[in-house]
Amino acid sequence: MANLKKLLAMFALLMFLSHLRVHGVSVSVGSSANVTTESSHSRGRCHISGFLHGKFGNCNRDHGSVCCKDGHRYPQFRCSPPVSADTPAILTLNSFTRGGDGGGKSFCDNRFHKDTELVVALSTGWLCLDGKRRCNKMIRINGNGRAVLAKVVDECDSVYGCDAEHNFEPPCPYNDVDASPAVWKALGLKEAIGVFKITWSDV
Repeated sequence: MANLKKLLAMFALLMFLSHLRVHGVSVSVGSSANVTTESSHSRGRCHISGFLHGKFGNCNRDHGSVCCKDGHRYPQFRCSPPVSADTPAILTLNSFTRGGDGGGKSFCDNRFHKDTELVVALSTGWLCLDGKRRCNKMIRINGNGRAVLAKVVDECDSVYGCDAEHNFEPPCPYNDVDASPAVWKALGLKEAIGVFKITWSDV
């Protein structure tokens, strides 16, 4: 019985680690951990640039938001994989409304957006660090056998977080397209999924 319990515990741990690898969202490590996580990508790599020390605060948990914890360290990325005609990414869900889980006003236009608007936030590297500023530009998102055009209005900050401006959430992954409920609806996705693999490109 003891061996069976150990096997079940190991299986649960492997499933948990697999979930973190696939989704790449809100990974945290203890202060003594030696982390070498990186973005392995067929067209480039993105290495961890540092760690942010977690700080717990008033976090809006809508749309499955993961909140910062005191004493945890969260990976920071100042890069994103190269953009192509079919850039692999993860689609996450975010409300850009006042009081929503998106935190403050959108970075690109300094205002809030309704959940019915087709808008997204891009990871820091994709928003402006690869030499092309994408604020207020349109991108094409492909997923679930559908495609939709959405406007880039915000940054999914891959460097900073764990404060009121970022809803006390950890830094975003390096490959995140954080989208409004309208984008999810246009792709025929249920919000309960939370995270979905997509590709995207500039228009």
